[in-house]
Amino acid sequence: MAMAMAASAISNSLLSSPSPPPPYRPTFAWSPSRSQVNLRSTAFRSYPTLFTTRSSLDAANDTKQDTPIELRYAAFPTVMDINQIREILPHRFPFLLVDRVIEHNPGVSAVAIKNVTINDNFFPGHFPERPIMPGVLMVEAMAQVGGLVMLQPEVGGSRENFFFAGIDKVRFRKPVVAGDTLVMRMTLIKLQKRFGIAKMEGKAYVGGEVVCEGEFLMATGSE
Repeated sequence: MAMAMAASAISNSLLSSPSPPPPYRPTFAWSPSRSQVNLRSTAFRSYPTLFTTRSSLDAANDTKQDTPIELRYAAFPTVMDINQIREILPHRFPFLLVDRVIEHNPGVSAVAIKNVTINDNFFPGHFPERPIMPGVLMVEAMAQVGGLVMLQPEVGGSRENFFFAGIDKVRFRKPVVAGDTLVMRMTLIKLQKRFGIAKMEGKAYVGGEVVCEGEFLMATGSE
């Protein structure tokens, strides 16, 4: 009886014990080196561009930066100097307000400059603490450029009978101060030879920005 009970206990213990683990199979895991880890982690990382394209404009800018400022900017060309201007216009100091002509198409258009300096005789009164070129003198200077367009043999204008007859739609956009270079363009729009009237369009610039503009009437009497 005792032997039967012992056999039964052994049988029950065998049935209730967990199944043995599977046989051990060694695995060989690959352990990458540090350089390989870095290579894998940066495989899809975006890198900064090592080579940049350079245009001729970049090279020109670099050259410009290397050039001293006093050598960077060319002077305005001279188509008519002050002596040639005096041969055409009847104005004299202190009312000759054109220093140089830089483009001239007789009977069509002209571009001229007025160097505005603190020595101009209107600055002591306009204004002592803030030297600003009077707008009426800007208009007068532009009218004188118009005279350089019209007082040509191609047009037949007379120096003795050439007058500034009127202005329209004049606007002053920015003040012109001592030290500025006033660049003025006058263009003939309409010419009525029968009545001796020329209509012109004028624009004045400082540093490429319009400072004054308007329409001008010139009386071009014959000799």
